[in-house]
Parts: sequence; C-alpha cells; structure tokens
Amino acid sequence: MTADDLEARVKALLDAYDPGTSDPREFLGAQYDAGLAWVHLPEGFGGLGLPRSAQERVNAQLAAAGAPVGGTVKNFIGMGMAAPTIAAFGTDEQKRKFLRPLFTGEHVYCQLFSEPGAGSDLAGVATRAVRDGDEWIVNGQKVWTSMAQHAQMAILVARTDPTVPKHAGLTYFLCDMTQPGVDVRPLRQITGEAEFNEVFLTDVRVPDANRLGPEGGGWRVATTTLNNERVAIGSQAGTPREGGHIGKVAEAWREEPHLRNPAMHDELMRLWVEAEVLRLAGERLRQQASAGQPGPEGAGMKVAFARLAQAVSGFDIELHAESGLRYDDWTMRRTEVVDLVGREPGYRYLRARGNSIEGGTSEILRNTISERILGLPGEHRVDKDVAWKDLNR
Repeated sequence: MTADDLEARVKALLDAYDPGTSDPREFLGAQYDAGLAWVHLPEGFGGLGLPRSAQERVNAQLAAAGAPVGGTVKNFIGMGMAAPTIAAFGTDEQKRKFLRPLFTGEHVYCQLFSEPGAGSDLAGVATRAVRDGDEWIVNGQKVWTSMAQHAQMAILVARTDPTVPKHAGLTYFLCDMTQPGVDVRPLRQITGEAEFNEVFLTDVRVPDANRLGPEGGGWRVATTTLNNERVAIGSQAGTPREGGHIGKVAEAWREEPHLRNPAMHDELMRLWVEAEVLRLAGERLRQQASAGQPGPEGAGMKVAFARLAQAVSGFDIELHAESGLRYDDWTMRRTEVVDLVGREPGYRYLRARGNSIEGGTSEILRNTISERILGLPGEHRVDKDVAWKDLNR
C-alpha cells in the first residue's frame, strides 16, 4: 500500500464519519475496522500490516480533522500497556475479542500487578489462581491500581504454581472487573487525591480463554507490558520543547521578575538543558520502538524522567519561596488524570515524589539497566532456584 493509498483510506473514513457530528465510539469503531487503529497489526485486528511509522501519518491526518483519539483519556493503561501485550501474545480469537472494544473505549483497563508484599519484586506476587475446569479461581489483593474504579477489564498476574521458583510460576490473565468478588477501594495519597486503589479479589472466576500466553509464562508476558509502560512514562510522548514541569518554571522566571534570583540562574539553565536532552532521547526511543516491541532501554528513560521531575519541582518550590508551599486542596477526592502542569508548585512537588515509584521503582530499574543493558553481573539472589512455597515471606 502506497502513502497515497493510505491517505485515501483515511479520507474515506472521514467522508463516511464526520468527526464533528459522529458519535466518538462509532467513529473509533469505524477507524478500527478500516485498519487505521494500529496499522502495523494484521488486517482484521485494527491494522493493515504496514510499518509502524505509517501510523504517524494516519494520526496527523485524523488530528487535523478533529477526530477522537483511540482509547479515550481514561484508557491510557489499555492503549499503552494492554493493547501491545494482547497484540504480542494473544491468539487470533483474543485479538478479535479484546482489541476493538479497547480501542473504542468500551473497555477501560487497569493493571493488577503490584501487591502489598510484592511491590518492587513483581515475581513475588502471592495472588493465587487455581484451575477449576475451564476457569481459574483467583484470590488475593492488589495495590496502587490506577483507574480500577472505572475499569471493565484488567491485566492480571497471578501465581498458578507455587512449587516452582517465583518467576516460573506466574500466569497472565485478562480479568473482568465487573463480576462479583472484585472489591475496589480508594487509596489516599500525599496530595489528598485518591488517584490509586487497592483491589481485593475473592473467588473471582477467569475463563482459561482469557489466559494470555502459556500457563507459567506470565513473567515473559508481564515484561512486555512493563517495557511498554516505562517507554510511555519516560519518553514523555508528545511533549513539546519546554513542555511539562520545566515549561512552568521557565514561564515563571520570565513573567515574574520579582522571583528571579541570580544565584539560581545557572541551576535553571542546567535543568532546562537536561529536560531538552531527555525529550530528544525520548523521541529517539519512540522511533526505535516503532520498529518492534520496546526493550529494557525504557528503564533508563523512566529513571531519568523521575529524577528530573523531582529536581525541577524542587527548584520550582525554591523559586516561589513561601508561596510555593501553598497547596489549595487537601480534600479526599477521586482523580482520573494527573494534572501536573495546571496545578500549583506545591502540588507538583508532592506528586513528583511518586514518579520514582510508579511504573517500577528507580532502584529496581537501575538493576535492569546494569544487568540487561550494560551487561554487568547480576545481584546475588538466594531465592532464584527455590520453590516459591519455600520462601520466607
């Protein structure tokens, strides 16, 4: 298919479904059926079998026409993590069943990975899934789950075999969040918001048809999910020059001369340069990822993003002096999308504390960088060959 053919296909979609008058979900369904959702996927699964780079041309043409964005703003976990994992490991039947409603926003996804006793060590999860005929019965507790209060579906990692080492006994599922036995409870954060949740699973039944990848192969599948998550967080997709945290600080420096402190000028310039380097590195990483599934390089981007976000937000507090400590809303409230740019410096400072925890702690990601990118010797792990049931927990 030539570039002209692809442009003609997008034009045909826009002619048939006017973005200004069509129902967004109907438009997105038509986009998926036309193979314009993920053009690199095969025909019938939202794609056309084209190079990933062709999606940029499609998205630009649709954006210029004011078309809705696939997945909706609440489905960033579905679009950024679940979709590429289903595409990589799902059977044809699973792709047909799950990808279209994910893209149209009919199915909002959350991520049931971390647990109170297994945060940084994902392989240590204790949530059990026990086979019962053509179903699995799941019991356990998950934590720090974004969007669980809105989710119809979840990507779930559970332990299916406690008699083997921890990495080998995990299985990956697509779980219906609307069924009995799923209990979602809000968690209040340092900002006062309830952005995350804890989720209790009690005798939740998951069909074996919703198992993604082989039984016991959940670690490999989950690694694909996490690599995509870290690229999404660290690469700051779509961030323009002087966007995000650094943009707010530079704006205050220019527009509020009374805040300027000559002693802070050099520090501001250093942070501005680091932000621009990180933005350009993120763009390069996304271009590399467009050729296939992202690898461990996303861990480096995510560590750098977290460190810089905390440094810039700390500088922001210093720049604004006592006024930077003000934070106008400590009430317990539900939040779907974090607004770092539109809020006051005090909020940005507090929320940035979580950047080095969410999506994998910086400490764990430094291990990933050292072992999987730099090839350094791995840490000594006494539990590597021990059955999970025999571990001290």
